[in-house]
Amino acid sequence: MSRTTDFLTNIRRIIKLHESMLKEICDEYRLTLTEAAIISFLYNNPGKDTAADIVELRMLSKGNVSQAVESLIQKSLLLREQDTGDRRKIHLSLTSSSRPILQSMQAVRQQFHEEIFMGISQEDQMLFDRVNEQIIQNTKSAMARREKA
Repeated sequence: MSRTTDFLTNIRRIIKLHESMLKEICDEYRLTLTEAAIISFLYNNPGKDTAADIVELRMLSKGNVSQAVESLIQKSLLLREQDTGDRRKIHLSLTSSSRPILQSMQAVRQQFHEEIFMGISQEDQMLFDRVNEQIIQNTKSAMARREKA
């Protein structure tokens, strides 16, 4: 296989592994993967607390995010609050009822990290972080150039 194929295949494998680990939490707390993704996103991204932020940064569809937000509000896991400066903006926040889910997610995140970096030295993990950050920046730049074209 080519390096590109290996790279893209591995990205998909990593996503599938992460989703399979999250699925256990979803089953335990009766959540969809999108609902779990929203809870995780809001916890891990302070200041990014609107549905538009979730759609943009997690690359989920508007409809799926809207539906999941409504469901999380019904489950008393999420609150929405209108922005005082811009009434069109709605801020989302996690309720205290989400704490057990967040604790489970933190454990899964730690387990996920241990699984994918097993046998990789701390030094190599730091190198990976630097290279990954450069790939992220390169990808963002390439996407921006393509959107302008």
